[in-house]
Amino acid sequence: MSEVHHIHNQDPNAGAEQRKLIWKTFWILLAITALEFLIAFTMGHGMLKVSIFIVLTIVKAFYIVGEFMHLKHETKSLIWTILVPILFIAWLILALLLEGNAIFEAIFS
Repeated sequence: MSEVHHIHNQDPNAGAEQRKLIWKTFWILLAITALEFLIAFTMGHGMLKVSIFIVLTIVKAFYIVGEFMHLKHETKSLIWTILVPILFIAWLILALLLEGNAIFEAIFS
């Protein structure tokens, strides 16, 4: 019975570091998203705008994977094992789009 009573009397500051990390992650992702919205509504359509969006999307994706999937706390070999195939797939998609002129038709039409 004393063990059950002890569980309910935990320190109210328990988990404060985790909450701080969650809020830090929230503010960083919010800032990147706000920057994306600013660019979306202020820049004209073109290759620079598309490039900026691709870079910001990759930054957000890496940050989300690192924080929420805890990849940043893993060993470097596991990180490279996950990243290298993703980079090859992204390169393949880009190569296929460039070869088929799909990117140029989507951007310049």
